[in-house]
Amino acid sequence: MPALTPKAETFSALVLEVFQLNGLLLQAGDRLSAPAGLTGARWQVLGVIDHGPATVAAVARTMGLARQSVQQTADALASDGFVEFVDNPHHQRAKCVALTAAGRRALRKVEQAHATWADRLGASLPPALLAAAVEGVREARLRLEKDLTEAERSHEK
Repeated sequence: MPALTPKAETFSALVLEVFQLNGLLLQAGDRLSAPAGLTGARWQVLGVIDHGPATVAAVARTMGLARQSVQQTADALASDGFVEFVDNPHHQRAKCVALTAAGRRALRKVEQAHATWADRLGASLPPALLAAAVEGVREARLRLEKDLTEAERSHEK
């Protein structure tokens, strides 16, 4: 393997930290959402459609996930009465996923638990450090999005 430059080593360290953070966030999401009868993945879907009904494809794009996995989650949520599939005024076949009253109640319960948790953890970090971390991760994400878009365009040629 070729030697990494110091910048590449630092970026790689960021990637590893984000991977580890993601795993921990998934665990925390499952723990926070379990009392409401949800999983972290179900909570994410409910959070997206809380702003209004959306197609499974739109939810997947918003979350950066595969449409098929979101479809499975939406089907499970519908089976448990947290969402329903409603007509899409923009497309005859692609239904929209909408919150039910039970889904809204469950989502509000998780949001309250999340607020308490986020306040506790946020208070344990210096505000400037937390803000710098947010800005650094955001900038890395934006640059990665640009890099992937450029790679897709060059691959299409």
